[in-house]
Amino acid sequence: MIPVLGYEGQTVAVLGLGRSGLATARALIAGGATPLCWDDSVEARERAQAEGFACADLSRDASWEGVAALITSPGIPHLYPEPNRHIAKAWEMGVPVDNDIGLFFRSYAAQGWGEFDTPPRVIAVTGSNGKSTTSALIHHILKVAGRPTQLAGNIGRGVLDIAPAQDGEVVVLELSSYQTDLARALTPDIAVFTNLSPDHLDRHGGMGGYFAAKRRLFSEGGPERAVIGVDEPEGRSLANQMGEGPADDRVIRVSAERKLGGAGWSVCVRKGFLSEMRKGRQVAAIDLRAVRGLPGAHNHQNACCAYAATRALGIAPRLIEEAFASFEGLPHRSQIVAEIGGVTYVNDSKATNVDSAEKALLAFDNIRWIAGGLGKEGGIEALKGALGHVRKAYLIGFSARDFALQIGDLPYEICETMEAAVARAAEEAEAGDTVLLAPAAASFDQYPNFEKRGEAFMAAVARLGE
Repeated sequence: MIPVLGYEGQTVAVLGLGRSGLATARALIAGGATPLCWDDSVEARERAQAEGFACADLSRDASWEGVAALITSPGIPHLYPEPNRHIAKAWEMGVPVDNDIGLFFRSYAAQGWGEFDTPPRVIAVTGSNGKSTTSALIHHILKVAGRPTQLAGNIGRGVLDIAPAQDGEVVVLELSSYQTDLARALTPDIAVFTNLSPDHLDRHGGMGGYFAAKRRLFSEGGPERAVIGVDEPEGRSLANQMGEGPADDRVIRVSAERKLGGAGWSVCVRKGFLSEMRKGRQVAAIDLRAVRGLPGAHNHQNACCAYAATRALGIAPRLIEEAFASFEGLPHRSQIVAEIGGVTYVNDSKATNVDSAEKALLAFDNIRWIAGGLGKEGGIEALKGALGHVRKAYLIGFSARDFALQIGDLPYEICETMEAAVARAAEEAEAGDTVLLAPAAASFDQYPNFEKRGEAFMAAVARLGE
């Protein structure tokens, strides 16, 4: 646990009592503060009270007496599409609003660090797609290199739940736009921006607000090094803002689409080969084509970002290449779950939007595509250009019939359920085909989250061999 600093002897309100909220309450107590908890869910309040935390209705003015700050869970909207009523009350009462990420950055460094030979470091990763894989890959590289490391944030453990730092440790944080948007302190040593595509636009008031939330990771704390994907205009703009000139190697530019030149530091991939460029010269290269845990161009971009971040720590290319070869990937993200009769079954349940689904569709050949769920604004018409490798679509969930109208002349079958879709795809698949779950939709019509949807796919595949 990371004890929260700066609130000793004070009362701090905690809004939202899920995983991060309860971890925040515990960390506040460890730092000498008194948490005052609230959640609109009766069940959540009962869990907090069972743990000994005091709860008070934050809609009442009297509850705010003596409150030094409000710490809100990242999932609670604070501004768009409309302010949460409790956060609006904090504004009215003049109480500063923060989240657990802000508390982490103000509390992680401790007095004992003066005795360390190598100061601990923090790598923070954000972006629309690939941030989970990039974070996990960085963590894996560090372990292979023998560096003490912890993985937290939007993946793994909550940021305040991790153990206090040890000599030379590197903490890797995956941070969503919900987490970066409100944190009052954001001071990573290395910040990584993978890419940007439309997502969560209602929460951020549009694309500009969404990018602004991501950009805060770089603008608020001024990281020592910035690894920035430059395949979108926003990334190129951010890299330009962070650099002081063409040769400024504090910015490492990353591309999965083209060769990057110039006098600076860059990492790019072309035709499956990763190249590190310094001062206009190639200084290292890795063949990614046979790396089973990183299939497709989108994972090659993740590899570039992880490579750049760990090279910024001084890890040798040889060790990074060794780590790539042993990386197994993450569950529900281009996860190869079985090979039956020459047919490969791939679980990419995390592909909940058009952009991530497109990347999955371009990563494999001879695809029998399972898609559908609770469709997002705009549907999947933007995917028409990525369907060249798809032999047939098997559509499930609430938006199945809408998706059928948006895929042009592609053969399809409306299967409704995951079990039916897997069975029909397996029945029609031939050796060399890939049965790919890449829903391009949210899961909430049939499953509580994308993980449960992916587990349902894997269970259906497992039954094929029975």
